[in-house]
Amino acid sequence: MIAARNALRNWEKVRAFALGLPGAAEAFPWSESVAKVDGKVFVFLGVADGSHPLGVTCKLRDETAHGHALASPGAEPAGYGLGKSGWVRIPLEEQGAPPGKPLCDWVEESCRAIAPERLMAKLDAR
Repeated sequence: MIAARNALRNWEKVRAFALGLPGAAEAFPWSESVAKVDGKVFVFLGVADGSHPLGVTCKLRDETAHGHALASPGAEPAGYGLGKSGWVRIPLEEQGAPPGKPLCDWVEESCRAIAPERLMAKLDAR
């Protein structure tokens, strides 16, 4: 029960962080939450209604970040061929799942990989 509460808390933190990035907006394709920038998905957030395990999926170009994310318990390259492009699914309910800080760092990196430079200049100016 405690693990599920921590997972939900981390999911909520990641969602709020993602939606606070310049130009970010939430959408619900395929009935799951995603954060988009300039009309392109930069993080898949899934659903928080308990129907599926909580997790986030990010695009990580940096080899170190990609390796750290894949080393998380239960993490794997994203399905539907996205893993070939650097997308990683990180479960949040696994024992030893990463806390909010590295998750938010990975979400920011994913946004930088997707967003146009003009929006990232706003992030850099913060």
